[in-house]
Amino acid sequence: MSDIIHLLPDSVANQIAAGEVIQRPASVIKELVENAIDAEAQEIHVLVTDAGKTCIQVIDDGKGMSETDARLAFERHATSKIKEAADLFALRTMGFRGEALASVAAVAEVELKTRTANEELGTRIVIAGSKVESQEAVSCPKGSNFSIKNLFFNIPARRKFLKANSTELSNILTEFERIALVHPEVAFYLYSNDTELFNLPAMPLRQRILAVFGKKLNQYLLSVDVDTTMVKVSGFVAKPETARKKGAHQYFFVNGRYMRHPYFHKAVMDAYEQLIPAGEQISYFIYFEVDPANIDVNIHPTKTEIKFENEQAIWQILSASVKESLGKFNAVPSIDFDTEGMPDIPAFDQTRPIEPPKVHYNSDFNPFKTSSASSYSGGNYSRPKVDWEGLYDGLEKASKMNAPMEEEPFVDETDWASAPVSTDMSEERTPYVPETQASSSLSAPLYANEPAVEKGAQHFQFKGRFILTSVKSGLMLIDQHRAHIRVLFERYMNQISQKQGVSQGVLFPEIVQLPASEAAVLESIMEDFSAVGFELTPLGGGSYAINGIPSGIEGLNPVELVRNMVHTAMEKGSDVKEEVQTMLALTLAKAAAIVYGQVLSNEEMANLVDSLFACPTPNYTPDGRTVLSTIKEEDIEKLFSR
Repeated sequence: MSDIIHLLPDSVANQIAAGEVIQRPASVIKELVENAIDAEAQEIHVLVTDAGKTCIQVIDDGKGMSETDARLAFERHATSKIKEAADLFALRTMGFRGEALASVAAVAEVELKTRTANEELGTRIVIAGSKVESQEAVSCPKGSNFSIKNLFFNIPARRKFLKANSTELSNILTEFERIALVHPEVAFYLYSNDTELFNLPAMPLRQRILAVFGKKLNQYLLSVDVDTTMVKVSGFVAKPETARKKGAHQYFFVNGRYMRHPYFHKAVMDAYEQLIPAGEQISYFIYFEVDPANIDVNIHPTKTEIKFENEQAIWQILSASVKESLGKFNAVPSIDFDTEGMPDIPAFDQTRPIEPPKVHYNSDFNPFKTSSASSYSGGNYSRPKVDWEGLYDGLEKASKMNAPMEEEPFVDETDWASAPVSTDMSEERTPYVPETQASSSLSAPLYANEPAVEKGAQHFQFKGRFILTSVKSGLMLIDQHRAHIRVLFERYMNQISQKQGVSQGVLFPEIVQLPASEAAVLESIMEDFSAVGFELTPLGGGSYAINGIPSGIEGLNPVELVRNMVHTAMEKGSDVKEEVQTMLALTLAKAAAIVYGQVLSNEEMANLVDSLFACPTPNYTPDGRTVLSTIKEEDIEKLFSR
């Protein structure tokens, strides 16, 4: 039997490694920029074309590489950061495994120009698909200049699964923001298709956060600073009034490295318990400094997950530090006693004799004495005569005016045992169902072939949430909020498809400020925003003026609505047009739908029910939640079987 085990060629092994390290253009930028930071660069320029699919260029003024180092840098597991396994637990650099450049060179066409400070000429290397095509001496500035072209040119399947340019650009901006936030001492510049998106000179940390996310955030940031023998925690948290359901800026950094950590996230959110509504999020920028020997950053290929040795203790330190900041800056509500005008409380005098209090009362007082001029001994009080009957004058007349019209008693003379079932309910009264009966066994949600509401049936509102109406099979309960969501969703989807959204102009346009990563997504779905009735005017720098809103959503906060729709698009992916349109319509419908507790007139209930059953699928909301249920007639009859 011949041998079947063999070693993979280096080019194939590098492509497999690239599948873990290089997932999209943003991954390339992350690896190259981190290498530039490790090379002590003070200024880094990033240029992308077609969201990095065509070209990515990263230029830095760092140490640069010699001719030999430049050649070895593209070999797998070639690194200057570690020499033995123990070095993995003493890392203070960004990259260390020596896989980044080898992985990039395996799936793209790479050109590198680099020079050290003590050399007159630099080195130029061209590599495509892990094969070195040329290497020569060139004149170039100190530092490194990487040019990555045609990413995944030799893996068509991987290139086919790249998202739309807007989505990939948003991912690039997200990675760029993470690196810029943790290295405020380095100047960063980002250009997309020759358009400058970021211009971030070296600045203090707080100013760097404001430069990335907008100056408006400045008034809401509270500083956090706690230094212990185990960990140093610093950074900023936002005030409770900035809480929102989506789009909060939440960042953890450990020793200069971005990380995701749900356990520590809970520590921050627990500090805001009772301060923000349930389900809402708060922005934070938390920086940890820990002994590298107490963490392991080598548990994930992209190094975004880190394992801590003392997670529980750090959790408590983090929670306490956030609570301290909230209390220090009066972000936590407190009881403020107003002592002005309060009487002085005398101090206890031990030399003063204690006397029991004296009670003064009139022993001759008789409450049943009816004399209008009675004088009571021991006092000058006379009880006047009160004409109690006069207080009620006019009340009887007013009560008759406000009383409802009397209805003739309903006498049912029909022999129901022998009467045929009628489909015309125009003359039938819908009986009121008491709460104890309506809460009895609810059947499964109504199916599409269930008969609609009976003709002429009356509607009743129950607890400001449900609409009760009669159907042929029994009693139907309709969730008014979810029903309105279904109706509005169909309306907005129709407007988007026909591009006939009705816009309502605003008297005072509002400004929405978005980070660059969110602004890129908004630009990609701007046409859909216009289709539902939004009129947005770009002002530059991620700012947009809201000049018009969809008709029917007056009273809602248009700034938060735009933000929520953008964030949902980022979560769903903005490259599938139909999905984005559905998402926009659903978000808008949820925001504009009538709320629980809103009292509806009978006409409003009738219009809502009629509109609901005009929808193709009235039984469920667009996100699959039950809109209506029925209590079967036989279940109602069982309630009266005894």
